[in-house]
Amino acid sequence: MEHYDLLLTRVGELLEVGRTQARQQINTMLVETYWHIGQHIVEFEQQGEHSAQYGKQLLDLLSQDLKRLYGKGFSRSNIYQMRQLYLCHPKIQTLSGKLGWSVYCELLSISDPLARSFYEQQCLVENWSVRELKRQIHSGLFERLALSTDKKGVLAPGHQPGTAAELVKDPYVFEFLNLPERKQYSEKQLENQLIDKLAQFLLELGKGFAFIAQQYRVTLNNTHYYVDLLFYHRILKCFVLIDLKLGKVSHQDIGQMNLYLNYFKKEENTVGDHEPIGIVLVADKDEILVEYATGSISNQIFVSRYKTHLPNRKELARELALLLEDKG
Repeated sequence: MEHYDLLLTRVGELLEVGRTQARQQINTMLVETYWHIGQHIVEFEQQGEHSAQYGKQLLDLLSQDLKRLYGKGFSRSNIYQMRQLYLCHPKIQTLSGKLGWSVYCELLSISDPLARSFYEQQCLVENWSVRELKRQIHSGLFERLALSTDKKGVLAPGHQPGTAAELVKDPYVFEFLNLPERKQYSEKQLENQLIDKLAQFLLELGKGFAFIAQQYRVTLNNTHYYVDLLFYHRILKCFVLIDLKLGKVSHQDIGQMNLYLNYFKKEENTVGDHEPIGIVLVADKDEILVEYATGSISNQIFVSRYKTHLPNRKELARELALLLEDKG
């Protein structure tokens, strides 16, 4: 029976690989077929007077006839996206065999070519599902990166963090919490909201985070302290401690995080763990205070701002214009 179990396992593995490859091939063929349909539509439209009689009704007519002849899947919007696929990728070689039609449909909804290219690269590198892609577009990931000082990060996405400094963002944006801008809330309420929407929170934190605990207890001489949120980073192989603060950061906040990190190094780290990272998440910060408060600390402590809403759209547009100038 032992040999039979091994046979069954190997057959199962082959079936899984085969089915995955078959799905991938079908997706690739479907995208390529739709690209060719889009090509034929555009070339027909470019024939001038011969096609002028169809005008704006062309997609409606095609939709009706294709549904009659071939069934579902040929709504006017679907045919329009086939046309857009060709217009956005005039060379079929620029299409990726790894992205399905539903992903391309979502990408085609992005009008800005640079932003569309950015999200397409992210889908390939991070293997995003359609749901994850929608979340990142809705959260304005591209625009927020455009506001960061690391402009190159926008044009070279997907980099895996190799150091703590590459791991930490500033700012983090928690627009998915849908918190009213002027309503007061407590640190505990903010923390609970983040845990309630943990999937979105993990996407915002970035690649490699695994959630461990909320209000993780640290006990020293019968005195209890609590780390708001505890994670482990699978790529950097270290604990990541997060403390939430509603107002500006104080030197006491940084000192408290330093205490937690010293405790984790002594009491929680095991063989293979690297030094823990501490992130104090605040509504605002004084850069000079942070510089002096962390100056002589050997632990990896970062102070990052968080926002519950995206920045003003005019500001984003201005920064994106500068980004495009830098690229040029």
